[in-house]
Amino acid sequence: MSQDTRQPGAHGLELQGFRNLQAANWNLPAPELYERAVIRGEGHIARGGALVALTGQHTGRSASDKFIVCDSASDKQVWWDNNKAMTPAHFEALFHAMIAYAQGRELFVQDLFGGADPTHRLPVRVVTELAWHSLFIQHLLIEPTAGERDGFVPEFTIIDLPGFQADPAIHGSETGTVIAVNFTEKLVLIGGTSYAGEMKKSVFTILNYLLPPKRVMPMHCSANVGPSRDAAIFFGLSGTGKTTLSADATRTLVGDDEHGWSENGVFNFEGGCYAKVIKLSAEAEPEIYATTQRFCTVLENVVMDPVTRELDLDDGRYTENTRAAYPIDYIPNASRTGMAPHPKNVILLTADAFGVLPPIAKLTASQTMYHFLSGFTAKVAGTEKGLGKEPQPTFSTCFGAPFMPRHPSEYGNLLRDLIAQHQADCWLVNTGWTGGAFGTGHRMPIKATRALLVAALDGTLANVEMRVDPHFRFRVPVSVPGVDPAILNPRETWNDKPAYDAQAIKLVSMFRENFRKFEAHVGADVLQAAPQLAEAAE
Repeated sequence: MSQDTRQPGAHGLELQGFRNLQAANWNLPAPELYERAVIRGEGHIARGGALVALTGQHTGRSASDKFIVCDSASDKQVWWDNNKAMTPAHFEALFHAMIAYAQGRELFVQDLFGGADPTHRLPVRVVTELAWHSLFIQHLLIEPTAGERDGFVPEFTIIDLPGFQADPAIHGSETGTVIAVNFTEKLVLIGGTSYAGEMKKSVFTILNYLLPPKRVMPMHCSANVGPSRDAAIFFGLSGTGKTTLSADATRTLVGDDEHGWSENGVFNFEGGCYAKVIKLSAEAEPEIYATTQRFCTVLENVVMDPVTRELDLDDGRYTENTRAAYPIDYIPNASRTGMAPHPKNVILLTADAFGVLPPIAKLTASQTMYHFLSGFTAKVAGTEKGLGKEPQPTFSTCFGAPFMPRHPSEYGNLLRDLIAQHQADCWLVNTGWTGGAFGTGHRMPIKATRALLVAALDGTLANVEMRVDPHFRFRVPVSVPGVDPAILNPRETWNDKPAYDAQAIKLVSMFRENFRKFEAHVGADVLQAAPQLAEAAE
């Protein structure tokens, strides 16, 4: 094995089965990975210095191609209603096939940590076929110090070989694409996809499996901290504003996507950000926009003029899921430690395209668990292929079902206990539609959302008049200083009030139908927090 000797890992690749490699490049710094990616033809340099890479047919996660190995250890622990099983024999065949594919190739190795809290962090090795994938994961995870790297021994290893194609007949996959997680062997195999997000979400899946038994809550959320050390966490699915709303110039950003809540407080799982950039503007989101003009930022599937090298962030010809990956310190006043105190506020974000939910509502602990387990948002035409004209409800439990190996009740009960223990205030924030559903109404003004969040975080909402929503029964502000009161009551923003009532009843029915699968796993208080088919307000 020809091996680059700059910062090689103490625990060599031979111990993980690799043989006869052309080269193994260990822990190369970002500028060199950038250079290698360009020389190898993996990407192009945009005006401003970002690296633009295309991912081919896979421009997002391949959820149907993800598997967890079912063995004696995982069988009773994994929520199999939500996760596909792979046999140990199929996984072993897949592993040997990928090792054989790697022979004679040049690979890139990164030894990194998942988790900023030293008590709970995960040492993970990521072996990639592409230089830009190595740069991506170096941005997204946490680099060890020189002393930590000298004695680095990975607890889990991720092998990412986009050029490898699985054989369903031999490997138990459904297609040539495969993401296979083996908790016993502590190994993740990724093949047949160049979408880099599969690597980071594999680390999240591992932490979602390992941390709950330690009473540490893994969370698909962003987090920030105010000047008085008041931490806030923002749960939300893609497109709800999780990254945008946490990047607040008046607060310190802890992280934009994945965190843990331990006995020590909140900690970032990552060392970077992975932001959607479709239709990003310098005016609305200046901090994130600036990263698209930075050296070593990785841009996935962003359109670039081949002559001028100017980016067109409004062009979704490859996908609406265009992304920027960058170190967290590219965001001004980002946390240097990735850690924060226990949160004072817990925010659940949703993008309600049905136009029913208010822009903000105060939740009880039981309502928080109900909406956390529901994980509601809505998708609309233009965000994904195959969507029609009508909004499509999405209920992704715990705001991250694809990454949850365990039953949702484990995460829900743990979150409820932590909220009660630390007396956090909880809020539901709708960044979706107002004045009507998608196609009739308009998107909630981001200025209004930010103003309402500021009022929640600084305690202003504790002193305003509240009404009880007739359907969802959470409390909604009647007026908030600096916010147009008309926007606070969604029914009043509709010209056609009976149409709103019908839409509200429709959405309530969707919530109740979705929650049936959880009814046997929650207490009476959570069942009573469900929305009701109430009479429309006059």
